[in-house]
Amino acid sequence: MMNAKAGDIALVTGGNRGIGFEVCRQLASAGFLVLLTARDARKAKAAADALRSAGRVEPLVMDVADANSIANAAAEVAKQYERLDVLINNAGINYDTWETVANADINGTVMETITTNLLGPWRVSQAFLPLLRKSRAGRIVNVSSESGSLADMGAGPPAYQVTKAALNALTRTLAGELRGSRILVNSVCPGWVATDMGGSGGRPVADGAAGIVWAATLPKDGPTGGFFRDGEPLPW
Repeated sequence: MMNAKAGDIALVTGGNRGIGFEVCRQLASAGFLVLLTARDARKAKAAADALRSAGRVEPLVMDVADANSIANAAAEVAKQYERLDVLINNAGINYDTWETVANADINGTVMETITTNLLGPWRVSQAFLPLLRKSRAGRIVNVSSESGSLADMGAGPPAYQVTKAALNALTRTLAGELRGSRILVNSVCPGWVATDMGGSGGRPVADGAAGIVWAATLPKDGPTGGFFRDGEPLPW
């Protein structure tokens, strides 16, 4: 595991609740300066304040569904910190169990899910790549789901699992482009976790977050272009 050095900076999208909040906690406890992002400034600040005892956590407003918001956040990070060491694309929406492919609301739920779950990480990665290139060891972690694994895919929440499969393809493509650089790119499935989206009965949030932090703190010879849960490979 790469140990955080003084000044190592991690940014977590959707960090104000659920898995994202716990990832922020674990990264702060490991010594990172954590930029906790949320769409709402008050929620971002409240979440960051709640994590003060864990370490350095700063709020940052960013809506991954809004290109202008992403650009503004990237400009702010560039101005304040001049680089980024870890980017965790965690924000995701719409586990749409109420739909099927046949009846899905293409112009509503489906487009909304594509915008957040796929185009969000894509735009965020584009915006922050110049800052990640300035890191001694950049890491990008796309928080995916085994629902996006084609190996055993069948019927399921259509917009969600199709966008997670596409997110995995983005991981592979970006990792290939960055191979040979100091930036490692991986997808991580946190498993079924007891959150607002996952519902009750799932594994503890801390367990799901730990696998994300593992990918965020890989050593320089760590894997890239992989799909993991709990540090173990998953089938694509």
